[in-house]
Amino acid sequence: MKGLKRIKSTAWAKSAKVLSGIGLGISATLILNGCGEPAVFALQPLAKEPTLITFEDTGEEAMYIPSTPDTIKWGRLPNSTDEPLLTVASGTVVVFDTLSHEGILEDQGRDPTEYFASHSIDKKYVLEDAIEIAGSSINHNFYEDGPHIVTGPIGIEGAMPGDVLKVEILKLEPRVPYGVISNRHYKGALPGEFPETPKPTEPIHSHDPETLGNVSIFTPTEINEDIDQWFGVLHNKFGKRVTFPAIPFMGIMGVAPNSNEPVHSVPPYFHGGNIDIKDLGMGATLYLPVFVPAGLFYTGDPHMAQGDGEVALTALEQSIRATFRLTLIRNNIAGTPAGSGTLVQPFGETEEFWITMGFDRDLDEAMKKTVRESIRFLEEKLGMDRAVALAYLSAATDFNISQVVDGNKGIHALIRKNDFVTIIEDEE
Repeated sequence: MKGLKRIKSTAWAKSAKVLSGIGLGISATLILNGCGEPAVFALQPLAKEPTLITFEDTGEEAMYIPSTPDTIKWGRLPNSTDEPLLTVASGTVVVFDTLSHEGILEDQGRDPTEYFASHSIDKKYVLEDAIEIAGSSINHNFYEDGPHIVTGPIGIEGAMPGDVLKVEILKLEPRVPYGVISNRHYKGALPGEFPETPKPTEPIHSHDPETLGNVSIFTPTEINEDIDQWFGVLHNKFGKRVTFPAIPFMGIMGVAPNSNEPVHSVPPYFHGGNIDIKDLGMGATLYLPVFVPAGLFYTGDPHMAQGDGEVALTALEQSIRATFRLTLIRNNIAGTPAGSGTLVQPFGETEEFWITMGFDRDLDEAMKKTVRESIRFLEEKLGMDRAVALAYLSAATDFNISQVVDGNKGIHALIRKNDFVTIIEDEE
């Protein structure tokens, strides 16, 4: 099996299925009212369990990971006590069918069929895995757990603490042509001000979640096939269309921290998780330091669009089929964003930018952490004096607020590669 030396643990090791000639395309066609003429597609699961697949256009093999009650955590991230669903060789392509939590949460009825029917979506266009998970016996506490469906973890053969996992984001396909943007009481950038619905009485955790008065905005998405661009569709009070570009990305990508304590899915941290950086879309690369044997990579919280800040509470949450290449880099330094030091937190890269990050409950501290990480990178990898690096960052680099709604607030810097073209050329 090309790029896959063995499957460990496991429940699927003896019976992993092989699907040949998979076209990761349509399973149903749907045109939503108001979404324009082009048909868009709903992608149902390819299999019920982790399965070796073959891309029909290239002949390349990949591992397919569905989201089922056996392959996900709801509101928590993997930790050091978790066993991988399977273990893959470095360089393996892995396809995840990820699920948005919106439409299945308790304040929306924990019944996606009924919830989306209220927005004129027929059951055959509701994802089967969403229906299965919402209707399962999984214990999810709306008040204590995170909202996210987190798929994984996947082990990487030979990964050990001190290594780095390189995650190349190869493809992101919307699984349905609609999503949801939510604002919940006492959350978001304006807690206590929005939603402008009656506030639930205290103690808030004693309420049936369906009675909280949270606001969720159903949002169709459509594609302009002439320019190959997705758009979200909202309406003003008079029914006039408001459209905005929709560029998918995964909100959650991470590895397990070296802890046996439960890890909440909401705050991002040194192990990645809910980093919510919209620039980490298709074609981007994320570098994650490894903290436990096998690394234990996971993903979730698929987004179709997000503005920096994510001020309502959620982005445009929409289920995504995500394809990654997972590559192990041993001994941390060579081939990673670390130079003379060690990579200790996530680092992103696109064709145009290097992306440094900082996370903290205090936005000022998150900013300081991002500046320090940017200086470290410029010194270690590009040979800049630290004082000159800070001067460069002040003159030339944008520091953006990734999000302010996830407990640990996030700031990321976009360091332009083109500014360092002479250094890069000399190294090459």
